[in-house]
Amino acid sequence: MFRWVLALFSLLSAGFAYPQTPWPKDSDIAAPDGTKLRATFFAAAKPGPGVLLLHMCNTTRKSWEPVAKELGQKGINVLTIDNRGFGDSGGPRFVGASPDVLKQLNERWPGDFEAAYDFLVAQAGVDQSRIAVGGGSCGVNNAMTLAERHPDFKALVLLAGSTDLAGINYIASHPELPIFTAAAADDEYNPATIELMQWFSDLSGNPRTKFSGFKNGRHGTEIFGPHPELVDQIVAFLVDALVTSPVDLKKPVTPRKTAASELFALVNQPGGPAKAAAVFLEARKHDPNAVVFPEYPMNLLGYAKLENGDKQDAIELFKLNTEAYPASANAQDSLSDGYLAAGHNDLALAAEQKCLELLPADKNDAQFKTQLEQEAKEKIAKLKADQK
Repeated sequence: MFRWVLALFSLLSAGFAYPQTPWPKDSDIAAPDGTKLRATFFAAAKPGPGVLLLHMCNTTRKSWEPVAKELGQKGINVLTIDNRGFGDSGGPRFVGASPDVLKQLNERWPGDFEAAYDFLVAQAGVDQSRIAVGGGSCGVNNAMTLAERHPDFKALVLLAGSTDLAGINYIASHPELPIFTAAAADDEYNPATIELMQWFSDLSGNPRTKFSGFKNGRHGTEIFGPHPELVDQIVAFLVDALVTSPVDLKKPVTPRKTAASELFALVNQPGGPAKAAAVFLEARKHDPNAVVFPEYPMNLLGYAKLENGDKQDAIELFKLNTEAYPASANAQDSLSDGYLAAGHNDLALAAEQKCLELLPADKNDAQFKTQLEQEAKEKIAKLKADQK
């Protein structure tokens, strides 16, 4: 009898030490300022890698559960967390917040996610040498900024979101880092998101980088509903990068060559904008629908040139954007800013008037278009007043 009880106790103890299925456990993580952040840790059945998943700005940590559970079953520990201002985490609510509150939340997030990372790697069974991070929508930039602070991360998962110029440069300059990107063509926030995620994939030089596009599915982790295969794709990518053939960041990689990577490498060289235009025109000769660059990153590059005082280069990049996206009101608005900075007020006025002309049919959401219309009208009124 004693031996039977002892055997049963040993079996139960082993089960509690490492569950056979992902064991979700909710925990509170203290942010640097003491705010409580609610997280869920999915423990794998045995020691293994770790993944931190950051949610979109219209969901909570629960949106990542399909991926987290399946990763746990494949031997990968996962931490999901509610952003400050979302779900069960503390802080002022993100939804309906004033611009000042939104700014405060965004400024706090990097420290919050650093605390989440520290929590993940401190868990028993998590291999600190095999860590990846993923994000959806606004979580893409949050994941990128965390990865920039931790260049030892082994992989990235980016769903339907943008990042800043620093994040774009990080992808382009780290061919040793594989990334997985995905989006749907019917994204309700920006139909060009699928082009952007394809471009991020093309920009990455790693041969293990993957892109998955869908005709429908809406935004980010919402795609899991109609397309559960996306969950399987993400899991397969991370299992390959962290378990089957763990990424070795020190191993030399022969970067893939794409029109996207070639053009991005050119723009910061002397005479780069003119060379970039040539790459664009050549690519369009072979494929009239080729997406050599999305509108958004080219806009970022143009404004970066303006900030550095390279006004003519900025104008050339803005002009290139209007050639690639002739129906974009925002591209014309940016070109107007370039002309204005260079003192070409007549050209600035013409571009701003073109912006208003294109605005009704522009594909951006109504809120963006309303704001752009107001700003364009104010610029036009000032430019016309200066002509008198």
